[in-house]
Amino acid sequence: MKPNSKKRFKTNEVCKLFDVSRATLFRWEREGMISGPRRDWRNWRLYSSQNIKEIKRIIHTRSETP
Repeated sequence: MKPNSKKRFKTNEVCKLFDVSRATLFRWEREGMISGPRRDWRNWRLYSSQNIKEIKRIIHTRSETP
């Protein structure tokens, strides 16, 4: 997947894309591993292509750790 810089992803889309739970995603955000995503008018998180890159880095790093 090559994320479009304008594309925004909802929480459930990111969870499905990376097979992670909402709790895990929110924990990474809380711990500062993911920069805070923008919010829409409903206050729902909208993840950017930068956030997607950060998540990929986290997953890659964790997969290398024994």
